[in-house]
Amino acid sequence: MSKQWRTVDVVDNFHGTSVADPYRWLEDPADPDTKAFIQAQNQSTFAYLHSLPVRDTLHKRLESLWNFPRRQSPGRAGGTYYWSKNSGLQNQPILYLQPTLDAAGDKQARVLIDPNTMNSTGTAELSNFSFTKDGRYVAYAISENGSDWQVVRVRDTETGEDLQDELRFCKFTNLAWTPDESGFYYTRFPEPGTVPPEDGSNYSRVYWHVRGTDQRQDVLVYERPDAKELGFHPIVTDDGRTLVLLVTNGTATETGIYYRPLDGRDAPQADEFGFVRLFEAFDASYQPLGNRDNTFYFLTDNDAPRGRVIAIDLQRPDKAHWRTVVPEQAVVMADACLAGGSLVLLAMRDAHHELSVYDLDGGFSHDIPLPTLGALLDWHARDNEPELFVTFTSFLFPPTVLRHNVMDKTTEVIFQPDLPTDLSQYETTQVFYPSKDGTKVPMFLTHKKGLQLDGTNPVLLTGYGGFNVSRTPAFSVPPLLLLEQGGVYALANLRGGGEYGDAWHRAGMLQNKQNVFDDFIAAAEYLCANGYTNPGRLAISGGSNGGLLVSACMLQRPDLYGAVVCGVPVADMLRYHLFTVGRYWVPEYGNAVESAEHFRFMYAYSPLHNVGEGAEYPPILIHTGDTDDRVVPAHPFKLAATLQDKAASANKVWLRIDTAAGHGHGKPVAKQIDEQADIYAFLFDQLQVE
Repeated sequence: MSKQWRTVDVVDNFHGTSVADPYRWLEDPADPDTKAFIQAQNQSTFAYLHSLPVRDTLHKRLESLWNFPRRQSPGRAGGTYYWSKNSGLQNQPILYLQPTLDAAGDKQARVLIDPNTMNSTGTAELSNFSFTKDGRYVAYAISENGSDWQVVRVRDTETGEDLQDELRFCKFTNLAWTPDESGFYYTRFPEPGTVPPEDGSNYSRVYWHVRGTDQRQDVLVYERPDAKELGFHPIVTDDGRTLVLLVTNGTATETGIYYRPLDGRDAPQADEFGFVRLFEAFDASYQPLGNRDNTFYFLTDNDAPRGRVIAIDLQRPDKAHWRTVVPEQAVVMADACLAGGSLVLLAMRDAHHELSVYDLDGGFSHDIPLPTLGALLDWHARDNEPELFVTFTSFLFPPTVLRHNVMDKTTEVIFQPDLPTDLSQYETTQVFYPSKDGTKVPMFLTHKKGLQLDGTNPVLLTGYGGFNVSRTPAFSVPPLLLLEQGGVYALANLRGGGEYGDAWHRAGMLQNKQNVFDDFIAAAEYLCANGYTNPGRLAISGGSNGGLLVSACMLQRPDLYGAVVCGVPVADMLRYHLFTVGRYWVPEYGNAVESAEHFRFMYAYSPLHNVGEGAEYPPILIHTGDTDDRVVPAHPFKLAATLQDKAASANKVWLRIDTAAGHGHGKPVAKQIDEQADIYAFLFDQLQVE
């Protein structure tokens, strides 16, 4: 749509540079003009999308393709297994309890928590849960409408009834029960109104909650008002002897570790809360894996950019006494856990996963075979039990649950879904292409077997490139719509992610962010130069940091794409840190207000500030949720308004605003199908897919 939106005379001075912000009013969701803007955008966008004849066909096909059972890795509490399941088109998965994991157990399964019954819109998500060791109680967190905020309750697993517990002001919290099951530790933020709005996601505090009591009786366990931006995540060791706090600073990969004995042991050099600050320098990442008495095991990138496993005796914590259990390898150590007294390592080789088992002295035991080139979606293990459960997936391999016994070295499939389509007609290959500076970048390509490289295939290219997030192979329903029509789905593993360790991440953050865009642009150029497609039939898509990616690349190389799908984008790089959890991302992006150096490189690529007057851009569909409290809707609103007012192609800019929807997590299946039907209708229309 094209409209000259109201502008305001707001100009900020960034280190001597004046920057206009004519759509500042769109930052206020309560402004009547913002509400009118949303209504006008949706009216125009939905009129266009729903006029496309293919839209209803795609919607029906998505409903068919999505209708298959899905499960996540099970866990065990006491003598009972718990398992999250979705029968197909349920809006949210349901948490079940069952005595065994075979067909007989399935028949005896009973519902423990069903979020689908918690509101009428299907937007209540079970975002976290934690069982007591005997399985009698479960603490669980519910978020609604895609919000990061959670409400924590406690359920009696025998009666299926909730206790009176209701904990609010929580987000991103662990729920760490003590062995006596009398209560748990959790993290919460200040009650609204007790701090300025901009501090609503600061001042993380750890509390102790006694099961069955009112939140007002909870006891403060830890806080650092002198360092309000730190986050604290409580973990109780399996032996119940120690409370560990994983300390974070926003999304920075560097972490700290504090601990406090729970069994009356002395804690040398403890602070006022009784915690010893084992690691506080934030010089590296430290992920606690478990312990044997006073010996604690960590996965760290300290002196090892691709990771190593170390053991530290708390009685002799100096670095000179650290013991390397598994040294740095050629592959990236992406994750690790203890299972059945063994150490399980999840390695990443060229953006796909490998699993192996070691003893706690570092001796290699065995590799765990995986079905194909792919990745783990999740896993579950306990130190005192030999069962390791993993959910494995790949582009053409729907999520499948495996059980591995680390003691007898056997692996079996305990759940594999039947799909309503034949995936054997497709294949996935991996290619490596040079970026602008010569860096070799991997990319996965999925398409029908026997694809003709004649330069005419419709291609959807996606990526992320940030926050140390690795984009590994994963099954997704919507790309099948394109594959069925002879298209190609391409995933580029850009710098800024964690695919090759810490150095790969750092090569795409802060002043190096342009490398990410160069990598993505080079991927598009490779696809065109090697006969997969041409610019008119090449679409790009990304969400969140990936929305920043595709919008920046569209502005830098508008000639290279035939369509752009831009989801929940970070678009205003100068003010992003002022909203909700945006300040968490400062270690990744920078702070243009505080640093002149940061301002220079952020202003150079900020999508909102680089729209050319009268420029011609490819058609773009921007989508967001009206209750997104992670990347606030002001980002896509202001970007859409700027494009519609300044670009020559203003009539090719559509903004889709979902209601009662947030950043994407917890989105009901029905809403996902509606959204993807609209997105692919747009893509099919713009790329002329028959």
